[in-house]
Amino acid sequence: MSNKSNNRAVESKPLAILQKLDGREWWLWGFAVVVTLVLTVGIVSLTFPQLRPESEAYWTDLKDWVRGLAALVLLFDLYTMYQQLLLQRIRRRVAEQDQLFQVITENAADMIAVIDSDGHRIYNSPSYEKVLGYSQEELKSTSSIEQVHPEDRPRVIEAAAKAGATGRGERLEYRIRHKDGSWRFLESTASVIRDSTGKTQSLVVVNRDISERKWAEDQLAHNALHDALTNLPNRALFLDRVQHSLTLSQRHVTYRFAVLFIDIDQFKRFNDSLGHSAGDELLVQIGKRLSASLRGIDTVSRSSASASPTTANEPGLARLGGDEFTVLLEGIHDSSDAIRVAERIQERLAVPFSVNSQEAITTASIGIAFGARSYSAAEELIRDAEIAMYRAKSEGQAQCRVFDQAMHELAIKKLRLETELRQGLELGEFQVYYQPIVSLETEAVIGFEALSRWQRPSGLVPPAEFIPIADETGLILPMNRALLRDACEQLRNWQSKFQPALRIGVNITPKQFAQPDLAAQIAEILKETGIAPQHLDVEITENIAMGDADRSAAVLAELKALGIHLSIDDFGTGYSSLSRLQGFPIDSVKIDRAFISKMCADAESSEIVRIIIMLAHNLGMSVVAEGVETDEELEKLRSFGCEMAQGYLFSRPVDRESTSAFLLGACAKVRSRAQETTLY
Repeated sequence: MSNKSNNRAVESKPLAILQKLDGREWWLWGFAVVVTLVLTVGIVSLTFPQLRPESEAYWTDLKDWVRGLAALVLLFDLYTMYQQLLLQRIRRRVAEQDQLFQVITENAADMIAVIDSDGHRIYNSPSYEKVLGYSQEELKSTSSIEQVHPEDRPRVIEAAAKAGATGRGERLEYRIRHKDGSWRFLESTASVIRDSTGKTQSLVVVNRDISERKWAEDQLAHNALHDALTNLPNRALFLDRVQHSLTLSQRHVTYRFAVLFIDIDQFKRFNDSLGHSAGDELLVQIGKRLSASLRGIDTVSRSSASASPTTANEPGLARLGGDEFTVLLEGIHDSSDAIRVAERIQERLAVPFSVNSQEAITTASIGIAFGARSYSAAEELIRDAEIAMYRAKSEGQAQCRVFDQAMHELAIKKLRLETELRQGLELGEFQVYYQPIVSLETEAVIGFEALSRWQRPSGLVPPAEFIPIADETGLILPMNRALLRDACEQLRNWQSKFQPALRIGVNITPKQFAQPDLAAQIAEILKETGIAPQHLDVEITENIAMGDADRSAAVLAELKALGIHLSIDDFGTGYSSLSRLQGFPIDSVKIDRAFISKMCADAESSEIVRIIIMLAHNLGMSVVAEGVETDEELEKLRSFGCEMAQGYLFSRPVDRESTSAFLLGACAKVRSRAQETTLY
């Protein structure tokens, strides 16, 4: 309600109207008394004997006087009755307005109070008891300011004084104590009632309970700065606190701080195997354990101020990713402090968690970046801590690494390479290279492994440089789909020209293997290119196969149902257990070149290769030796009964033109040997 409308309402209050009625009624009664006295004196004077002449004219005049007085009395009576009717009508209106006012105030949700100029309560509507719990008797025994929060009292008193002086009340929010001791938020507007001289007589105050709205606003503000899952400060709040620390470090040379970036190792595997709800529960427990281990000394952030960026001893975790946490260490003495905290975090997280009655063992990779004057924004410091975390993860997980400039330069290089990778895909710079797989019995080429190569204008980019970036960014998916299609089309061409039984092998990356429609994608490409499924060899590493054994078994079963040949690539570098692979529909094992290269010089490596070949044969699998480079290695593999081999001894990976020439020469060589055998 506006101040102007409030004033109009107050001026028409029953009290002001009744005051006017009382004045008017006293005037009417006074006038009646005066007229009655005058008429009475006039009539009585006519009866005095000494005033009565005997002439006939006198009596005639007297009759006229009496008639006139009677008429005057009649007119006066009529006027008095009219005035009484008006007064009665006005009284009824006042009574109706009074009743309406009572109905409104008694049923209004807002609390309405009338306070005199000394601050004493004149009237409080019944809603006071509904909202604040106080009865009328309890309110009358206290001053109007007593229940107001001590911190808000000066503002309330000042607003009341200003309203009394100017006649205009301003909207005001303040806290008031409920009867149960809790605090409620009120929104208040005051209006002035003046007396006949214009002096402020009292204030009419309309109070509205806005506690729920204020609580909702506070909750929204809290939610904007806190993670919904863990109720810990989010990225925005953590950035604010890091920025605050950067500002302090600019002002005080001796002030030092650090940011820790924590990533839970293998969290995705846990999430996929037990479900997202279990994963969320694990994140909540991790957040609590971090808070407990850091409480009182650090600010923690779970990787996405409050009002106060320097709130002490309040851990703040922000969700930068599904399983990423960050920690702000303030006021440290030297770098060893941050490293000790990181090691303590790793120790605490290594203690098994209990999630849905199952034990979950976790490790964490941690990157550390120290605050320095070279930083201008909090995002830069967090970015460098994340770079250090990725270095820790790439070096074996459960590690801790401190950021240095070399890491930054490497990150810039990776970012530039990612951009160039995307451009290379659009420009068609990726080619398929082929490395032959040779039968050790006949020395005939039985197939090829298809490998992706990046041919830039400046030359070939080594696979070790771009494959990890492509896999990390997801670019490996379109890259390998194109590789499979091109390889299958080329295989069909070679089958028609050289040997119908040639096979092609392609590697499947973890991201590809995780796609739910992998089998459907491969089946579609086989159909489009006209390649029989048994001529395609899909190679996966043992780490992929054993990462989620149940899911791997299902995916491999789908691929096998298509008739595809399945191989375990780089065997010996992962779980290294043929018995664990026994339940999978695997056709062949490819022994990693690390064992082949040491086989002739190291008896232990030689024995490992022999045992792998023997066990694979016992399980019904054929064997391919990778990285064969010497005749000595070739002869030893033959002696162990290995069926196939590939390596530089036969050919490096080359483009399709060179591979076609190699095939032509290999076929001629086989024909020549066949003729020699016939002659003898």
